[in-house]
Amino acid sequence: MENLVSQLEQWKNGVDQWIHRQPVEQLYVAAGVVFLTFVFFVLLRILKRTKPNTIVLAGLSGSGKTTLFYQLRDGSPHQGTVTSMEPNEGSFILHSELEKKKKINPVYVVDVPGHSRLRLKLDEYLPQTAGLVFVVDALDFLPNCRAAAEYLYDILTKTTIVKRKIPVLILCNKTDKVTAHTKDFIRKQLEKEIDKLRTSRTAISTADIANEHSLGTAGEPFVISQCVNKVTVAEASGLTGNISQVEHFIREYVRP
Repeated sequence: MENLVSQLEQWKNGVDQWIHRQPVEQLYVAAGVVFLTFVFFVLLRILKRTKPNTIVLAGLSGSGKTTLFYQLRDGSPHQGTVTSMEPNEGSFILHSELEKKKKINPVYVVDVPGHSRLRLKLDEYLPQTAGLVFVVDALDFLPNCRAAAEYLYDILTKTTIVKRKIPVLILCNKTDKVTAHTKDFIRKQLEKEIDKLRTSRTAISTADIANEHSLGTAGEPFVISQCVNKVTVAEASGLTGNISQVEHFIREYVRP
């Protein structure tokens, strides 16, 4: 023990002598390098921790967002077609990944109510949103086509969506039904309606569209591929649990 103490004393004295022999400027530089390295790693940890991990489910009331939320979390539709008046939200590991042995990062999923008076809640979650799933009822699509296009238009022109290039998945739900429309039909109809909205919205005052960005290319019919952010179309059935395309979208932007 005494030998160890003696060796530590010798090492300390040697370090002190070395420090006193170094130019003051060199010591300042060394201290600065150590400090900057420390700051770099602290910022790296903060950025890693605050990386967006939120997936937002949006769409008209009755489109099946709540059923989809429960399927993602529990692998069951639970309440079926009950309409939510408050956001369903929570952090969880996707049900389909529960049996995987490796460590998996959870996803924070938010089901925003589709009622027009409650859609403003969507803005609260956008700063931390990694991806947005816009759910469309493929079974009763035509009667709701205009309303769905208006909601989607509002989403695609939001400042936060455009500036952060938040990816959007247009999810055609309830495709297990024989009379459900195909995703290609739904996409084309939404594009036509949004193209009409582009024309009609130009008559709105500048104050009303201050929070909007123009869609598409001037002088050309609107198509989804013209969006600044990535927008894709997929099919699913919340009731039957056929949601693999949704899960793939989630894990593309929230790493497991």
